[in-house]
Amino acid sequence: MSQASRQLSRLLRHTAGVRGLAMTADGWALIEDVCELLQMDRTALAAAVEHNDKARLQVDGDRIRACQGHSVEGMPVTREALENSWQQVTPTELLWHGTNLAALDFILAAGLHPGRRTHVHLAPTQNSPVGRRSRVEVLLGIDPARLGQPVFEAPNGVLLVRSVPAVAISQVLKADAVHWGGWSGR
Repeated sequence: MSQASRQLSRLLRHTAGVRGLAMTADGWALIEDVCELLQMDRTALAAAVEHNDKARLQVDGDRIRACQGHSVEGMPVTREALENSWQQVTPTELLWHGTNLAALDFILAAGLHPGRRTHVHLAPTQNSPVGRRSRVEVLLGIDPARLGQPVFEAPNGVLLVRSVPAVAISQVLKADAVHWGGWSGR
């Protein structure tokens, strides 16, 4: 991912509020304002969006936003507005979340919670191209029938829920056993 793409993702997911960027509750900001704040021209912004390795950035006319992954604190986005901007889906197969062994016992007891983010990120398949990162040792299979809440899909294919109760975790696989090479749903 390019430096410009990192800057855009960071601004639109985590620091817009503290940096004074005007943003709607569902994450949209004016491209002109973003370019001015980051001292970036529109050509560089377009290239950064196109080459974002996780397709996190979405452009609509003169607006831009991060598809998902927003921080709760310091951001003008709300869970409700984000959910209203995503598609609600009804998965029937297991959903997946990657984590590390150190967190496994806690997650199995307490479930998954978004921490400082708006939602827990999940993937629709074990080999999904969305949600990858390094240092994942375990894949958790999540039974959507046991979630007890809506599942949303962001424009880049990441599935999102407010939390995952422990009872919904129905499978635990070592990441190397399924050849993920470092997958995570976050």
